[in-house]
Amino acid sequence: METVSAHADGFARERLPPREMWPEFRFTLPQLRYPARVNCAGVLLDGNLARRADHPALVTPTETLTYAQLAERVNRIANVLVHRTGLVPGNRVLLRGANTAWMVAAYFAVLKAGGIVVATMPLLRAKELGQMLRKACISHALCDARLGEALAGAEAPDLRHVLHWGDGELEGLCARESPEFAACDTAADDICLIGFTSGTTGEPKGTLHFHRDMLAICDAYGREVLRPEASDVFIGSPPLAFTFGLGGLVLFPFSVGATAVLLERASPDDLLPAIARHRATVCFTAPTAYRAMAAKAGEHDLSSLRKCVSAGEVLPKPIFEAWRAVTGLKLMDGIGATEMLHIFIAAREEEIRPGATGLPVPGYEAKVVDADGEEVPRGVAGRLAVRGPTGCRYLDDPRQARYVERGWNITGDTYVQDEDGYFWYQARSDDMIVSAGYNIAGPEVEAALLTHPLVRECGVVGVPDDERGMVVKAFVVLAAGAIADAATERALQEHVKAEIAPYKYPRRLEFVASLPRTETGKLQRFALRRGGIA
Repeated sequence: METVSAHADGFARERLPPREMWPEFRFTLPQLRYPARVNCAGVLLDGNLARRADHPALVTPTETLTYAQLAERVNRIANVLVHRTGLVPGNRVLLRGANTAWMVAAYFAVLKAGGIVVATMPLLRAKELGQMLRKACISHALCDARLGEALAGAEAPDLRHVLHWGDGELEGLCARESPEFAACDTAADDICLIGFTSGTTGEPKGTLHFHRDMLAICDAYGREVLRPEASDVFIGSPPLAFTFGLGGLVLFPFSVGATAVLLERASPDDLLPAIARHRATVCFTAPTAYRAMAAKAGEHDLSSLRKCVSAGEVLPKPIFEAWRAVTGLKLMDGIGATEMLHIFIAAREEEIRPGATGLPVPGYEAKVVDADGEEVPRGVAGRLAVRGPTGCRYLDDPRQARYVERGWNITGDTYVQDEDGYFWYQARSDDMIVSAGYNIAGPEVEAALLTHPLVRECGVVGVPDDERGMVVKAFVVLAAGAIADAATERALQEHVKAEIAPYKYPRRLEFVASLPRTETGKLQRFALRRGGIA
């Protein structure tokens, strides 16, 4: 029997896909069986007040907030939203800010008030913001004053209330509001987050997540694989608008009453000294950042680290080995998706097999299927299919029918599952290179190139070829001092032939100054295919 929604504004709920198009949700672990009514902010923030009120929740370059101080700020913002802007449960609120304490407080204020968060990457421009504002019919926005210009220029017919922090506006309103606010009595399946995908292939898709989903990723991946402790200090680079960052830098630490260090600037050169300064114990960042940090690890004290999580793109084995060589730590690889909210295949440290993504996170199931949705034999490449306590529900989007098949989420990744159940990433399904009848996975060629000392970064794609249909092309950023000439090109090609099957070597190679990446660090192979490089 469906629970009664707390939402007075039913826009998002009314635009969920039809039930028959939802994935099948599984709640196989005892901790995943939530009560009918729950507010995730009440659990993750207020739940720490009895036992961890005076423990640091957030540490930033400009301020440190205990759980009690953060809760007070959250409550004041929630009161501003309700009393000054007329927010009602179900209203969508755009959040725009870097990784700061105000961004986290705004996030939890919207959740606690029963609103729906739509968090956005700081680098988005007016056109991109306008797409989200219109698609989700967003009425409210809370924005860092430094990022207000793009928001002001966005076409947003439904946006009625915009408040800024950093210029004194929101701070002044908060000072006049009560530090008390009772969490909205939301249903566990009330929508609390619309996570927009990057939109690299057209109009971005809005993924709808419930209050219970925010708790489920903490009770599945967090509790069963990451296994954080209350004494941990989390740090990392992903933006809070990216669900990898939301989980790794907010939800997982809050789920155990730990501390999160937030950095507005979190390049490898920023992360390394920050890890040492704050004695961070858990790090979340992308493979490319670990590679860059490994080269400079000897200049910093990283002895406090005990867990390092890599996600956002494939983790090549050379990066895994380089990080282990300088820290003694095994990188915890994982694959997640905005549609699934967070990581669903990974491995505990003692179960890691270098090069493999891992095993299904407890609470999830995964298999490799063919074009008809039938499971393929172990060792055969196919499409990854997943189901568990979270899953894809697009906001009013016909692409739902492509992501969910027979109750399974089809993630768009090509994988091989071995006889022991481990999943080995091959490529994004649309990134497989078919050359003269051979299937070649670009990430495998990239991993081979990265083992050569002259290669700093690389990206591999297939490009059209009259004779072979498609050939492998590598875009290579050389290490400092390396010469971009024909001799280096031949050396790299011969190196790949020696590392993996010779037919996989890059028949074309181009030296570039940098590679196109998203704000979250993912390599944009589609940009390489169309020539969008530096």
